Amino acid sequence: MHVSDFDYFLPAERIAQQPLQDRAASRMLVLDRRLGEWRDSQFRSLPEFLRPGDCLILNDTRVFPCRLFGHRGGVKALPVGANNRHRAEHLSGEVEVFLTRQSADDPLVWNALVRPGRKLPVGERITFAEGFTAEILARGEFGERTLRFQVEDELFPLIERHGHVPLPPYIHRTDSPEDRDRYQTVFADHRGSVAAPTAGLHFTPEVLAACRDAGASIAVVTLHVGLGTFQPLHEDVVERNRLHAERYEVSGEAASVINAARRRIAVGTTSARTLESVCRDGRIHPGSGETSLFLYPGYRFQAVDALLTNFHLPKSSLLMLVSAFAGTDLTLKAYNYAVSREYRFFSYGDCMLIL
Repeated sequence: MHVSDFDYFLPAERIAQQPLQDRAASRMLVLDRRLGEWRDSQFRSLPEFLRPGDCLILNDTRVFPCRLFGHRGGVKALPVGANNRHRAEHLSGEVEVFLTRQSADDPLVWNALVRPGRKLPVGERITFAEGFTAEILARGEFGERTLRFQVEDELFPLIERHGHVPLPPYIHRTDSPEDRDRYQTVFADHRGSVAAPTAGLHFTPEVLAACRDAGASIAVVTLHVGLGTFQPLHEDVVERNRLHAERYEVSGEAASVINAARRRIAVGTTSARTLESVCRDGRIHPGSGETSLFLYPGYRFQAVDALLTNFHLPKSSLLMLVSAFAGTDLTLKAYNYAVSREYRFFSYGDCMLIL
């Protein structure tokens, strides 16, 4: 297969730039795989599609403000807005650092995307604020760098203070204080993601309660979304591509709830990848580790019976996962319909329930 097989036309105005004021007010396209049909609905109606014995599987990862701005040389911090965050006044060359992965061996060592990467050799020091610097340890492909922070205090409070919400590159605006709440699910718990599990952004406590009232159980897994969600596939042949590894955790309690369900409904592609990564012989096995599982057409799902997901970028690995679950032709037809009906696309956009 070729990456170009998963392309579709999307006008720029269909890409949601702001979240809706009401999380649950999004539209929802309901796709029936068996009948090959779809119909328009609203996310708030999700409980109507549930029945006793269902289990919703949520990803409780928490996004952290992993986008940092610094410079090469000295530092002078200036306040930028009422949220008291600071951004360096760039005295000798602006540098953007997008943290993607913390080292398991040294909490001060991180993988990151750095711009402008070509100007930052190994040994270069980046200053974000007084007492908050980093040194580049190694170079990788496509702007990737390994760096070690040098801090006077604990690292994460500094990241929280100086970092910016990692809005995706197709959202053409700077992040706002409101994004710290809206680019986060209401059930976010474990810090570690550089992007939100966006299918979960639609839920409110009231909708979750209505799902339980409909007879569905709720299980929580964790998968920390990493670099792969932003980077395009670099090989034209789908099967030649490899995804970055992402950390996951599935508790024994969650596995028991999921295994007892009659129908497993993954909320988001991240939950789906987690379930498929820990499923053997049709059962979910608890544990933690890393997964680089790449799901594309031809893959036979063992753990997921239904999928709630947002609309994904053309030619992306996430669109390939949806195509593997629903079929490429049906998926692309439904996407083209959603474009024609002016659905809102991507992270702050509408969603699709695939049954």
